[in-house]
Amino acid sequence: MPRAWNLIARPTGLPGPECFSLVETPPAPLADGEVRVRNTWLSVDPYMRGRMNDVKSYVPPFGLNEAMTGGAVGVVVESRADDLKPGDRVMHMLGWRDEAVGKPPEFMPLPDLGVPDQMFLGLLGITGLTAYFGLFDVAEAKAGDTVFVSAAAGAVGSAVVQFAKLKGMTVIGSAGGAEKCALVRDLGADAVIDYKADRPLVKQLAEAAPDGIDVYFDNVGGEHLDAALAVARNHGRFAMCGMIESYNTGAPLSLQYAIRIVGFRLQLRGFIISDYMHRMSEFFAEVGPWAAAGKLKNIETIRDGLEGAPDAFRELFSGGNKGKMVVRL
Repeated sequence: MPRAWNLIARPTGLPGPECFSLVETPPAPLADGEVRVRNTWLSVDPYMRGRMNDVKSYVPPFGLNEAMTGGAVGVVVESRADDLKPGDRVMHMLGWRDEAVGKPPEFMPLPDLGVPDQMFLGLLGITGLTAYFGLFDVAEAKAGDTVFVSAAAGAVGSAVVQFAKLKGMTVIGSAGGAEKCALVRDLGADAVIDYKADRPLVKQLAEAAPDGIDVYFDNVGGEHLDAALAVARNHGRFAMCGMIESYNTGAPLSLQYAIRIVGFRLQLRGFIISDYMHRMSEFFAEVGPWAAAGKLKNIETIRDGLEGAPDAFRELFSGGNKGKMVVRL
């Protein structure tokens, strides 16, 4: 029978196994206009942690004892709709399960770019879309800028590094440990900061960018945000994408250099990627050819089996992933 992960308890701190239950449901016949999709790849992402809390946010919280949702790609196996037929490959937001049922507007056919399907959950999916519009639209980054990227070995960060280099920017990335720092260098970063090193992050960033930074792409918050505020140039632009450092702890930001926001006329702008979904074709028009031409490195960490989805999700908060974390079904 089809299976789906339900959230059965709201977590405090890092979600443990007691928060999830893998539930079987009898397969239901399709109604007119519906399709059945066998999921082949699932996405787990840090933003899902916020949805486990019963608080108002930019996306509704997961309901208790209800199937969770998230990014997925799969294959249509049954159709009672004119727009999709068996064999069509699609991406959608009915993940955390092995089978999805819905109407065609809920499923986007995958473009034929000659790349692995799971890339549409990473570089060519919401992850890449976040990096692209966060960098070029929110932060207004341009050739010649010096860009600092936190969590540069992660899913969004590794995409930002590559997009910025393809557009002629100087890139400084942060990552934890020698292996991840080497990965960021391999992506083309001009300098890499090891935030696990026994030296203050702000000093490392000041040395890497002696003339300051023009753009900061924030995936972490905390000490990284402080360092970026301390080193930013006049009219620096910050794309505030995420603050994973605080997701499980609720730790407040120190913002000890916040006074520079005024004096250096800094712009800190938060964004939600759903605001840019209508521009997906614009994203594909530029990034699709980069991927097809082999100009992008698809960095991913693969975990196997629907049963392992919660563990894969938890690894995001302990540095267990390089690039995009995906679950193969």
